[in-house]
Amino acid sequence: MAPRTLNRLALTPAVALAALIGFAAAPAQAAVWSSSDQWGTYTTSDNYTLYNNIWGSGAGTQSIWANSSSDWGVWADHPNTGGIKSYPNAKKVVNKPIGSLSSLTSTYNVTVPSSGAYNTSYDIWDSDYDYEVMLWVNYNGAVGPLGTSQGNVTLGGHTWTVYKGDNGANQVFSFLRTSDSTSGTVDILPILKWIKDTKGWWGNETIGDVQFGYEITSSAGGLDFRTNGFGVSAR
Repeated sequence: MAPRTLNRLALTPAVALAALIGFAAAPAQAAVWSSSDQWGTYTTSDNYTLYNNIWGSGAGTQSIWANSSSDWGVWADHPNTGGIKSYPNAKKVVNKPIGSLSSLTSTYNVTVPSSGAYNTSYDIWDSDYDYEVMLWVNYNGAVGPLGTSQGNVTLGGHTWTVYKGDNGANQVFSFLRTSDSTSGTVDILPILKWIKDTKGWWGNETIGDVQFGYEITSSAGGLDFRTNGFGVSAR
């Protein structure tokens, strides 16, 4: 997949949401920011970027709202068809080589629907967008990672099933939690070092974007995804 921080041409442009739908997707009180634009973006006071990011073919409608980097959500109505439609997310830019990082951690707390097809995931990129590391903390419905299974590994406080693949634009390393979680802390640095030092799949890459959000395949009828807490700490 091309970097989801970059505008990506969808084969079927997303239809703009009506104002009423956008209001219904927001919390009880009006959010600080909301957008139904395909590539709607917003930068918070603590330098996180929120991105609506409706990039996939055959997408429906979607709106994003935010009060802060740790209080934001999405209402999405994507048809019950295959293929990823969107990846609304919050992003923190790190821009440090793996070897110079002493710590890279993140916390998350989400409320996700019991229906639909999606995953809640981190999407971590090197600064050149040659490598993509996905950490799925929960998933539902007919979704699956790119590539072939490399077995299980316990890293960063969790046990993951690892997949390695290539989408033609970049290599993709996917880590799927063996038990779903809607809140917790992930110690990301040991995962990056395992890819580098144990497996030798990349070198001392500079870590650019640490994104967190919802990779949505289908949400027919309209579903809410809410981030109740999120933060990235890099040292």
